[in-house]
Amino acid sequence: MMPGTLTRYFGMRFFNVVVGTFVALFALILMIDFIELLRRHSDVKDVSTLVVAQISLYRVPHITERIIPFTVLVGAMVCYLNLSRRLELVVARSAGVSAWQFVKPAVVISLLIGILVTTVYNPVSATFRERSERLEAQLSGDTRNPLLSHSGFWLRQRSRDGQSIINAASSRQQGAELSDVSIFTLDDADGYLGRIEAKRATLHDGFWRLEDARVYAGEAKPTNHKSYDLRTNLTRAQVQESFATPETVPFWQLSPLITMAEHSGLAAVGYRLQYYQLLVLPLYLVAMVLLAAAVSLRLFRFGGVQRMVLGGVAAGFLLYVLSKVAGDLSKASLLPPAVAAMLPPFLGGVTGFVALLYQEDG
Repeated sequence: MMPGTLTRYFGMRFFNVVVGTFVALFALILMIDFIELLRRHSDVKDVSTLVVAQISLYRVPHITERIIPFTVLVGAMVCYLNLSRRLELVVARSAGVSAWQFVKPAVVISLLIGILVTTVYNPVSATFRERSERLEAQLSGDTRNPLLSHSGFWLRQRSRDGQSIINAASSRQQGAELSDVSIFTLDDADGYLGRIEAKRATLHDGFWRLEDARVYAGEAKPTNHKSYDLRTNLTRAQVQESFATPETVPFWQLSPLITMAEHSGLAAVGYRLQYYQLLVLPLYLVAMVLLAAAVSLRLFRFGGVQRMVLGGVAAGFLLYVLSKVAGDLSKASLLPPAVAAMLPPFLGGVTGFVALLYQEDG
């Protein structure tokens, strides 16, 4: 067994390099995104640099969440290459330490990092992303959601009061809160009955609560209402299914959302895929560690290190492409979501394990 001091040493070297790589990439992406936001809002009068920096700071966690597996891959390769270049691995091998003992601390730490990302970092990044969209809309003076088209979004519903078509300029809380709402009421034959204009609309159980509403009914004089309730057959799950992308839903809300969507008879493949991908993220990071170890433990005096490192980067990129292809197949109902989520870490882990086994045990 490897001594505890040596285990902690290898583990801390790996952890420090991964954290350093992530911080460097975070700072780089933050700077690029900040410059891009300044350029995008350069025509806004008296634009506040501090507000732009705050928007960028809220946006970047969602972006960096996607590159965490590559951060672990690059961090592990840099860590093991430095240990090999400084002959620390040679000294450890001479003391009877095997490659599996080198990798064990990194595997444990990558599992912990994956769990932390899934349970903490993902919900925080999803919350910050929504805040960034709200601040950006306020900065530009445009109340529309930047993810939507210029005409906002449209929603058709049916209730005991008849049919209606809802148009809103922006949405919050995955479609449960709407702004600048126009509602066109119809009869059973799709005939026009009237129109309702409201500043805001909030979805409750069985009805929309409209604020500052103005109701136009046929030839009658328009009436103003501080609060107006419009019945609906839509549930929160149905609205979220229409307007919320799986990437914007925090991990802890995915399971209840999937349950509500399935009880409502809606397809929840995208949310289920996102849920499984977050669940297997720790295993994905372990696969990246195994791939990195397979291409980084070779001694420098044997040569061919650069070629093996390029092979490791290429393998990581292929895993990323595989995850996208498997996700598309799952959304097309050609592959179960659990299989699509598990396939990349399984293939990556097996490839790294076999390569490492061949190098270490012949």
